[in-house]
Amino acid sequence: MPQLGLLKTPDMVWIAFEPPFPKVEGMSCTKIDPALHQSKKPDWIRVRLPSNPVFFSTKALVSDLKLHTVCEEAQCPNRWECWSQGTATFMIAGDRCTRACGFCAVTTAKPFALEADEPQRVAEAVRRMKLKHVVVTAVARDDLKDGGAAHFAQTIEAIRAVDADITIEVLVPDFHSKDECLQQVVDAAPHIFNHNLETVERLTPLVRSRAKYRRSLEVLAKAKQMAPSVVTKSGLMLGLGETEEELFQAMDDLRASGVQVLTLGQYLRPSPQHLPVVEYIRPEVFERHKELAYSKGFEYVASGPLVRSSYHAADYKPREIGAR
Repeated sequence: MPQLGLLKTPDMVWIAFEPPFPKVEGMSCTKIDPALHQSKKPDWIRVRLPSNPVFFSTKALVSDLKLHTVCEEAQCPNRWECWSQGTATFMIAGDRCTRACGFCAVTTAKPFALEADEPQRVAEAVRRMKLKHVVVTAVARDDLKDGGAAHFAQTIEAIRAVDADITIEVLVPDFHSKDECLQQVVDAAPHIFNHNLETVERLTPLVRSRAKYRRSLEVLAKAKQMAPSVVTKSGLMLGLGETEEELFQAMDDLRASGVQVLTLGQYLRPSPQHLPVVEYIRPEVFERHKELAYSKGFEYVASGPLVRSSYHAADYKPREIGAR
């Protein structure tokens, strides 16, 4: 497909254009040009509705402990499957984000104060669910001096206190690449440190609120430097108008930053107020990207239309678990 740019116009509409890409200052977006969006989902984008009683018990447990999950808040298409298997990705530090990324369904609003007992509640959920691999993520908390880093560390420590053998994976915001924030998280010794690049460099300013492509690469590189034994992981969404050449460059940039695990998935628009789906990537193309990523040196690659950062996260077994 041709290389497309996405532009937010003064009258709040997304438009697509081909090179050369214009530079426009001071634009914002609350509406998407319907002509750009591929509204008809292909046959390979299918999600089963829940029927397994485990789904409902997982939902009840999350509600009972007053926890948030990225499964619900970000409208993950796999939540029916994961919850039916008794797994969930816990989202700490509240359900209000200080950023407004064009792809994300999480609410943007002034956050509430952190809940001091939340780490213990997450740990209790882990205990009740008998998890062997837990993923903890968070909204961006730019309102906090440490971006919520200490809260991450406390949650990691609380989980380890109930199960010293569990594999702990964190999916973190960029913390503005502050060394002291990243150090707090890696000092708590998660096994896997995940920070998503989300998209290619050209599209980053339009897709990710306040985030910067090079800053995210720096975050991943710093985490690896601070804790060489931690596994670093990142993910990219496809179908936003990126070219394959841009995708392959992003893979190279991630490898240059020491990233070992890669996830590739199809972007699906949460609502008409979010970025359009420019293209649906076929499953066989995802498979080709997977093979290419392995050839570039990634240790583990999950690539497919419904793949998300924490989807089947436990399938990857970090080599260093026994040393922790």
